[in-house]
Amino acid sequence: MTRRPQGLLPGTVDVLILRTLALEPMHGYGIARYVRERSDGALTIESAALYQALHRLERKRWVRSSWGVSETKRRAKFYELTAAGRKHLQVERAQLGAYIDALKVLLEPG
Repeated sequence: MTRRPQGLLPGTVDVLILRTLALEPMHGYGIARYVRERSDGALTIESAALYQALHRLERKRWVRSSWGVSETKRRAKFYELTAAGRKHLQVERAQLGAYIDALKVLLEPG
């Protein structure tokens, strides 16, 4: 079932990118495709937001990039998670998890 894409909360793009890159190095389009497919179309990352976030994450040294060839045989910039990025992802996942748990409690009847 495909859902209508939802706008992402501030800061969510970064953690989604880091989580996706924890799987394997990917180019920007691959990251956006993974998020869209994994969420069954409920979450999308617009190109401008994606590349702004990737550049921001590179400046923070949470990801690094290198040029390679995509599955369509085109030159593409691939991004990979650094050790610092992996540590930051752990912190963000814990904080986001606690936030989600609190929302669930507040949204329950009663």
